[in-house]
Parts: sequence; C-alpha cells; structure tokens
Amino acid sequence: MLQTYNPLNRDLLVNINGKLVHRDEAGVSPFDSAVQNGDAVWEGLRLYNGGIFKLPEHLDRLQKSAQLLQYAGFPERDVLVEQLKQTLLANKMHNDVHVRLTVSRGLKYTSGLDPRINQLGCSYFILAEHKPLVYDKSGIRLMTAMHRRPSPHILNQHIHSCNQLTSILAKLEANAAGADDALMLDTRGYLAETNATHVFIVKSGVVMTSTCIACPEGITRATVLDLCQRNGIPAEQRDIPPELLYAADEMFVTGTMGELVPVTSLDEEPIGVPGGARPVLDQLNELFAAEVRVGCTPLV
Repeated sequence: MLQTYNPLNRDLLVNINGKLVHRDEAGVSPFDSAVQNGDAVWEGLRLYNGGIFKLPEHLDRLQKSAQLLQYAGFPERDVLVEQLKQTLLANKMHNDVHVRLTVSRGLKYTSGLDPRINQLGCSYFILAEHKPLVYDKSGIRLMTAMHRRPSPHILNQHIHSCNQLTSILAKLEANAAGADDALMLDTRGYLAETNATHVFIVKSGVVMTSTCIACPEGITRATVLDLCQRNGIPAEQRDIPPELLYAADEMFVTGTMGELVPVTSLDEEPIGVPGGARPVLDQLNELFAAEVRVGCTPLV
C-alpha cells in the first residue's frame, strides 16, 4: 500500500492558475488559503484512454463543496476542463493517470482565518501523475481505528475538503498495526468509511454500504450503487454495526485510486467464505469495467 516513486513523473508539468510549470519550480503563496488553513476542496480524477471517468459528476461535487464553503470567484467549468486538457497534453498523458484537481478560497491580503480577507477569488491547482491503480487487486487488510469520522454537526461531510487530519490520524494507526488501511466508524459506532475509500459488504446476496452521514459522497460509490440498481442486485444504504462487518460474506472498498478492491481481513479476522470466492464483487468488477468504457469524457 505504500506508493513508490514513479520515474515517469520526474519532469511533470503542474498547472497553477492556468500556468504550467515544472514540478520542481511550482510554488504556492503562503497567503493562499490552502496553505494557511487547509481551506480548499479537491477531486481525484482518473484518465482512461484519453478520457476522464465521470468528469461531470466530479465537477458537480467540487462546485457543491465550494458553494457550501461560500467560495467567491469559483473558476468557470469550461476553464477547468480546458486547463485539465492542456495539462494532460503538455505531459503527453493518455492512460493510467491520476489527476488531483484542487480549488482553494484563494489569496488573503493578510494572514488569518476570516474569509473576508480573501478578496481575489479562488486559486486552482492541477496535478496529473502517471499512476496505475494503487491498491492490490488481490485484496487488502483493514484494522479498525480509534479515531472516528465526525458527525455532520461537527463537519458537513458533503464538503470534499483538503483538510484530512482525521483520516491521516487513522492512517497512522493502520501503519503502526501493519494494516493496509484503517476502517473508521462514526461517532455512534457504525461504519463510516476507511481513511481513503468507501466500504461495501455483501451479506446473503445483498450489497450494503454506509450512509453519507459521516463520510463524503463518493463517485465510485455512487457508480456501484447505480450498477446494482440497473442490474437487479439488491443494495442498501444503512447503518452497519461492526458485528455485521465481521460476518460479511464479502467486503470491498471503492475509490478513484483503486476502483473496486476486496478486503481479505478486518482486525486480523478473515473476511468472507472459505476459499475466497467473491461472486458479487466479480460481477460488479465486470460491470464497472463496462461502465468505464462508456462513462469517460474525452480530453486527449
């Protein structure tokens, strides 16, 4: 699970407010809200054969996050799409690429927390890397973290924020335990997500995942639920207690970084049936691959 340096990314050109610069020469002002307060929103995008999967949905979520934070001067969608295209073309990228698109509240005229000292509009940053899927498709191991995902009364989970300290603390727990990632509960003790992905289980043929009370809405998560609905696979969004997780017939995680990946153990307890058969996940992986073939916005 530890990502390694890819020499293909040695001379990346990154996009800062429409200007392409070498990764070693890129700079962000210490007056930018992303630096000052972690006040920024982001999307992770994946490029398949020249097209970005579910690009409209990602841009919708990005804009929704910015609106919930009352950003002024959010970049026009056409501008972001064009700059994504220019970044990919400049780096000669076509496939196996992950793009991190970030928009911050922008520059402050003095340091501080008050959004009223931001009067120049938003900043945006596009980082495209050569990056195949980062999770091992044979399966990952999870451990349950002590750190929990906050409730919407603490932080609105519809804000896809760059402030990820809760997830980082959980990931530190997973690293110390020798697990691949940390499973996180909400403050009530029900499943939320992992430190980086959404979690699904299968029990008696029914696909289940948590609500979005204590985790952000996921594009891959939504795609899986849509595939279930369109293909007659029973699916539920519900509160899932830990005891149901351990009793799952199948468990898998979803996200742009890894698509759909099985979970082989939770807290060192094996997950699933003897022999590791995962018929529902196998079906969903086939359906997802077909969805990728028709669900990309061509850019390069």
